Amino acid sequence: MIAIRAATIADATLIRRLIGELAEYEKEPDQVRTTEADIARDGFGANPQFRVFIGEWCGEPVGFAVFFPYYSTWRGTGFYLEDLFVLPEFRRRGIGSALLAHVAQAAKQEGRAFIRWAVLDWNQHAIDMYKSMGAHFLNDWRIVFLTGEGLEKLAGKNV
Repeated sequence: MIAIRAATIADATLIRRLIGELAEYEKEPDQVRTTEADIARDGFGANPQFRVFIGEWCGEPVGFAVFFPYYSTWRGTGFYLEDLFVLPEFRRRGIGSALLAHVAQAAKQEGRAFIRWAVLDWNQHAIDMYKSMGAHFLNDWRIVFLTGEGLEKLAGKNV
């Protein structure tokens, strides 16, 4: 019933749709800027910036995991899990766990020491799932994001 597979360039439309579904779920649909062309170029071009596993239920794509290499000066190489999402009507079937297990298997096969990710503080179902897997929460850390006008201002600073 559950199948996990590596995405291909033919999945760019599907990946973009799932990104949109995730943004809706997180109540931020107007924040998505990536296009299908961006996904095809950035994920499957000459220099891939990310990888994707697609989760299927009875042959129907219902979720995805997006991840990429990450380096920690304290721990070495790992993966950053950017997105882990399963359509709401297909949750509690083990698809999210299977997707994360595939990312963990890729990490182990490639000699990576860890997987790092963030979770919204209101997403208790996901928090509970991650805790049940043995994930550690870095509660003393805050995520920082610089974009738009702030990025432009800092980049233009004469140093």
